[in-house]
Amino acid sequence: MTPPVPTAHAPITPLTPTLQRVAQHLANGLTAQEIATQTVLSPVTIRQYLRDIRESLHCPPRCKPPVIVHRLFTTQQVASPTADRPAPSLTPEQRLLLRAVAEHSDPRDIAVAAKLAPADQRAALDQLLADTGARDTTHLVILAHGWELLPTDPAARSGASQ
Repeated sequence: MTPPVPTAHAPITPLTPTLQRVAQHLANGLTAQEIATQTVLSPVTIRQYLRDIRESLHCPPRCKPPVIVHRLFTTQQVASPTADRPAPSLTPEQRLLLRAVAEHSDPRDIAVAAKLAPADQRAALDQLLADTGARDTTHLVILAHGWELLPTDPAARSGASQ
């Protein structure tokens, strides 16, 4: 008998063409409301599609968009972005925070993964956003993939679950 595969390492379910289109919008940095407006679908439908995408990627039910976008890129469900400008020079601490944001949703988990005190996490993240010119954490993850600062090999993920 084969032992059960942990959810984080289970094979992903390939996205349907409809889910792939919605996922590409998400990977382009659009919010659920912006996707609904652009696709002329109801926000309720888009939210359901996002839940379906999370499920297909084995993401936890309440994981944040940066985690979903990172998983979309690492599982090659959407095309990786290309950089429109050179990568900024980031410190090892900033790179660790970047990876934590891409792999975790809960601020406490991000702080632990980034080896930061929870009280310092917000300021460090604000500085990282400013240094990279990212609008928000989803945009940060998209930029980081374009700059090849995050691993794209699913085997390189360190249990990206939260």
